[in-house]
Amino acid sequence: MNDITLEEVPLFPLNTVLFPGGPLPLRIFETRYTDMVRRCLRTESPFGVLLIREGVEAGGAAATMQLGTLARIVDFNPMPDGLLGIICRGESRFRLVERWRQADGLSVGRIQRLPPQAVVALPESYRRLSDLLRKVLPELGSLYASIAGDYDDAGWVSCRLAEILPLEQQEKQQLLELEDPIERLDRLAPLIDAAEQPDEDDASN
Repeated sequence: MNDITLEEVPLFPLNTVLFPGGPLPLRIFETRYTDMVRRCLRTESPFGVLLIREGVEAGGAAATMQLGTLARIVDFNPMPDGLLGIICRGESRFRLVERWRQADGLSVGRIQRLPPQAVVALPESYRRLSDLLRKVLPELGSLYASIAGDYDDAGWVSCRLAEILPLEQQEKQQLLELEDPIERLDRLAPLIDAAEQPDEDDASN
């Protein structure tokens, strides 16, 4: 692998999966992460979000998945409890090549950005999923208010569905790792259809 294609970024292991274009609100309280946030704001640079495979978010080191998403801070504010609140937005996916831990406990990684997924027109057969998003996203409050919708793009629609559905984080990770947005929709559609079907007990009443 050519080192020219690699870059160094701070890493933030989390018990959540961030998708490209999606929002991520965080409450920051550990010194290593408040310092990271300050550096990212000062240099206008992103940090890497990786799903925790083993370990915890706070405290010591955590083993993570190898594929994650870069997060860029788009807003921040001190909170009443003294913590720092930030809103991030997912950018490109990346693959972790190497990682190490600094003296302050912050994990840093050498990563390879993955190319952006091609824009793929939403198939007409999945138009109902786009319509569902148009209805649901405004109901989720201010988090999605500043995110421009692209309801005709299969990648955008599939990522938004994957992040808001109540799936296990490992399932979301698998969806993040898919290269084909249509395949992501193929996996999500049956789950949504099943959730919308009335229970047999309800149907018999």
